[in-house]
Amino acid sequence: MKGSLIGTYVHSVDEKGRLAVPSKLRVELGDPFYITCLNADCLSVYSEEEWCKFADKLNAIPQTDTKAQRYVRMIFSSACKCEPDKQGRVLLPQLLREKVGIDKEIVMIGASYRAEIWAKEKWQAFMEMPEDEGDAMAGLAAYGV
Repeated sequence: MKGSLIGTYVHSVDEKGRLAVPSKLRVELGDPFYITCLNADCLSVYSEEEWCKFADKLNAIPQTDTKAQRYVRMIFSSACKCEPDKQGRVLLPQLLREKVGIDKEIVMIGASYRAEIWAKEKWQAFMEMPEDEGDAMAGLAAYGV
C-alpha cells in the first residue's frame, strides 16, 4: 500500500453503473483494485496488495468451518477486480449496488488500508447516528488509540 486512504468524496453512479473513482483514492489504490461486500452498509475497496493479504487470511480458514466458509463464499462471490478506464471510471456491478442500496449518489471514503463506498443516504444516517457509549473515541482506547 502506498499510504493510508483518507478523505470523503461525494460522486454519482451513471446510468450504466459506472463510478468515477476520485483521483486521490485511485492513486493510492493502484491498478487493479478489488471491490466486495462485507456487510449491508457499504462496499469495501482494496488495493491489490491489501486484497491479497485479506484473501490469504480468508484462504487460511479451514474448509471444515462451515459457518465461516459461508461468509468466505459470500465475500469472494460478490468480489470484482476493477481496472479504471481512461476517465478513471469503474463499473459497479448491479449485484453490489443492490446489496448496499446504491442508486445514484454515493459517498466514497478513505478508511485506512481500504476505501468504502456508501449510498449517500446510508452514509448520512451513519454520520448522524448517536454514539451509544459516549465519546466516539472511547471504543478505540482498547486498541491503544
